[in-house]
Amino acid sequence: MRSHSLPLPLERLTVSTYTVPTDLPESDGTFEWDSTTLVLVHAAAAGKIGLGYTYGDPAIASLIHGHLAKLLSGTDAMTPTSAYSLMWRAIRNLGRPGICSMAISAVDCALWDLKAKLLELPLVTLLGQVRTAVPIYGSGGFTSYSDRQLAEQLSGWIDEDIPRVKMKIGRDVEKDVHRVSVARDAIGPSAQLFVDANGAYSRKQALSQAEIFAEYDVRWFEEPVSSDDLEGLRLLRDRAPAGMDIAAGEYGYDIFYFRRMLSAGAVDVQQADITRCGGVTAFLQVGALCEAHNLPLSGHTAPALHTHIGCAIPAFRNLEYFHDHVRIERRFFDGFPRLVDGELRPDLSRPGLGLELKRADAERYAA
Repeated sequence: MRSHSLPLPLERLTVSTYTVPTDLPESDGTFEWDSTTLVLVHAAAAGKIGLGYTYGDPAIASLIHGHLAKLLSGTDAMTPTSAYSLMWRAIRNLGRPGICSMAISAVDCALWDLKAKLLELPLVTLLGQVRTAVPIYGSGGFTSYSDRQLAEQLSGWIDEDIPRVKMKIGRDVEKDVHRVSVARDAIGPSAQLFVDANGAYSRKQALSQAEIFAEYDVRWFEEPVSSDDLEGLRLLRDRAPAGMDIAAGEYGYDIFYFRRMLSAGAVDVQQADITRCGGVTAFLQVGALCEAHNLPLSGHTAPALHTHIGCAIPAFRNLEYFHDHVRIERRFFDGFPRLVDGELRPDLSRPGLGLELKRADAERYAA
């Protein structure tokens, strides 16, 4: 392992975008899409290159290229937390949530990956490993799927020894019940079934649906109402059937969002997305908040980015193995974490995140 006593200046920060069509039309309770855009950042110093990314609009890349890259040029590559603070101060007049936070998330992940590579350590070792792998749940089951497509996808994850699966709901109250019954039949009685309404229900609809879903042993009800409705989430948490966790938090863009949600007692499981909340630096902060509130933390999508940090956070519960992102990350990156018995394992033989861009495979999707 290298020892550094002097600052190592960040030499360059580059960004590129890639748009990948979905394999089938996709929708959830409130949104429809037919492609996914990955915004990729490379950070270079002392002959090493770190990578990070987020999923979102190409405008994120414009912000990184036109503002953050210049801001960070020449700063110490060994102090990503300092760079994080510098970025937050610099975007004050641009607005903190949304695109700004996603840009910072991608850069922050790249800087932590770079630091670990400079030290020739796996990222999880640098952060402090507390577990060898993170449990995952297969996630997809889009509302645009036919019953057959839904059943095939969910049962396929069970066949891969993933014992937990999540499906989308929220388009049609009655049809949702039918689709949940299809899902339960497909995965059998012992697998855990999660549902995600993406905030599509009203409070009373969500309460009624929770009682019905309990008949199908649904263990996880994600965003039954809007995540902006903390009182509604608290109502669902208090009145949902025993054994059904209420989860939310994927749209948290700063630490203050998570503090409000946890202080309101709005969830049984706090979610956070490393590609939105502020990267590695902020995800560690959210983990500390969850420990202080005695609640578990779940990683939202981007499985290759969450695996190392999930193994370093004591309060971590599980990680979303999201269909779209698994397709992209397996296609784009050499070193995607190994799936063993329903868990993702970081490769401790590789420094940093253990990921390297497969440029030839990614280039055909470049914007």
